[in-house]
Amino acid sequence: MFDIEEELKKLPNKPGVYLMHDKDDNIIYVGKAVVLKNRVRQYFRKNNKTARIEKMVSLIDHFEYIVVGSEDEALILECNLIKKYRPKFNVLLKDDKTYPYIKIDTKAEYPRVYLTRKILNDGGKYFGPYPSVASAKEMLDFIKEKFQIRQCKKFKNQDRACLNYHIKKCLAPCMGYVTPEEYHKQIDQIMLLLDGKIDKMIKALQKEMTIASNHLEFEKAANIRDRILAIERISEKQKVSNVSENNIDVIGLYKNEVTVCIEIFFIRGSKMIGRENYFFDELKDMEASEIVSGFIKQYYIDKKDFPNKIMLRYQLEEKEVLETWLSNKANRKVELKSPQKGEKLRFVEMAEMNSKITLENKVQDKTEVLKELKEVLQLENIPIKIESFDISNISGNFIVAGMCVAQKGVIKRNLSRRFKIKTVYGQDDPRCMEEVVTRRLKHSLDNTKSGFGELPNLILADGGVTQIKAIKNALHSVGVNIPVFGMVKDDKHTTRALINEERKEFPISENVFHFITNLQDEVHKTAITYHRKIRDKEMTKSKLDSIAGIGEKKRTALLKQFGSVKKIKEASIEEITKVKGINKELAEKLKQEL
Repeated sequence: MFDIEEELKKLPNKPGVYLMHDKDDNIIYVGKAVVLKNRVRQYFRKNNKTARIEKMVSLIDHFEYIVVGSEDEALILECNLIKKYRPKFNVLLKDDKTYPYIKIDTKAEYPRVYLTRKILNDGGKYFGPYPSVASAKEMLDFIKEKFQIRQCKKFKNQDRACLNYHIKKCLAPCMGYVTPEEYHKQIDQIMLLLDGKIDKMIKALQKEMTIASNHLEFEKAANIRDRILAIERISEKQKVSNVSENNIDVIGLYKNEVTVCIEIFFIRGSKMIGRENYFFDELKDMEASEIVSGFIKQYYIDKKDFPNKIMLRYQLEEKEVLETWLSNKANRKVELKSPQKGEKLRFVEMAEMNSKITLENKVQDKTEVLKELKEVLQLENIPIKIESFDISNISGNFIVAGMCVAQKGVIKRNLSRRFKIKTVYGQDDPRCMEEVVTRRLKHSLDNTKSGFGELPNLILADGGVTQIKAIKNALHSVGVNIPVFGMVKDDKHTTRALINEERKEFPISENVFHFITNLQDEVHKTAITYHRKIRDKEMTKSKLDSIAGIGEKKRTALLKQFGSVKKIKEASIEEITKVKGINKELAEKLKQEL
């Protein structure tokens, strides 16, 4: 039995990382501390905790900790454990985006320039990250248009030059028409362009243009002139006014009563190469500086390309240790700056303004979807809470159900629920649906503070009329009236419309279509994932599990020794007793049972 008060007394006065577990042994929070004793105790003392921390503490069943040598080591370990366990009370990025880079394989005799999402330790030069394939492709297309580099993936000598040579988009190194030295002059210019060193590049091109002109190579000089003009245009297009820094990330944050939005701008070579935004739910009562600290740890843990400076509004409590961590990862100095005035502050304000606009647009989009659902389905009220259900089984075996919840137009994965079917045997999806919905409704009717919360305003079934009728039966049995509609699919298994009990179809707009599809995908994923878990567990059960005296360790030892139940059955009593923990009496019982 884990006694929290007793364990708090044992905490050391050393730096480290602590892991909070719930009663099911799930890790729900990972944190670091300069002094473990002081930090961990704070959670269990009466003070002004936020609602989020109160909820987390109420779920803590036990905790563990790892002592390290310094705060720097604690930060590294904290980041790695958050990445590994993804605890629900930590700040987590919702996806694992891999950004596109432009790569130049500089070790090749005639290097190629191309897009990639993987950064390898192969000696190549990587430029980025670009926030989208479109922005990276725009730059790559420009390079292919203005520089005569090879575009073939597999370079080999050819009998004749390809079309790119004839339209003057390649110097045909495959034909030996250009030396590696001449070809590399172009590559050097491209690297200057991608590094943002435009002035240096243009000076080199102007010198080359002058030499060509002096040698009466007027066509070559004209081509170089056109390239200079094009580079100046694309440079001006990307340039951010009044930003003197040439390699920075800028973080802006805005939050409403439900969601937090973080907007990050990428500035490379004094040019805005793009932006990205992230949304976090359930963090409204967390301090903005704490959210940003958590974001930085998650965002930069796997980065290969680091800015020189990260600009943000807030003075972070962990500033020094974060700078040390980032600098070690980048192998050069990385600073966290909180500008107070001037152009740098205005740029942070621009990131914050964009995060506000992005979040407001998202909220507006969700509101519009709910308003449209109300109008199309002729509901009395806007469906603030929507629940969807799906049944999963194989020929009536391993029958389970999934439930998915959307609140204010946002799918809440933490409110998803899974059910084992208890009263239906054989394949009868409607009866299964009726059982599941009845059980779900009773949870809220018996206790509105249960994990199911209040009743939904709208129920959507992943199916047609039979599923709708099954849900209606469940509603009638508990005396509740909630609108129910089905999500019907076309021949390609894509949702085409919503349908009611009378088979009347309600056409939906593209926005509603996307919302319904995401809801449908989520409930299907919840049901099928649980189904697979139950099925795999049942199918991997051994006959040994039903024999008294054979626990997990002995079962594992037996299977490791003999390889299968069949071979255990064929083994002699003497051979079985050689397995650790198996005496003669148990071996005889085992043989008899098998």
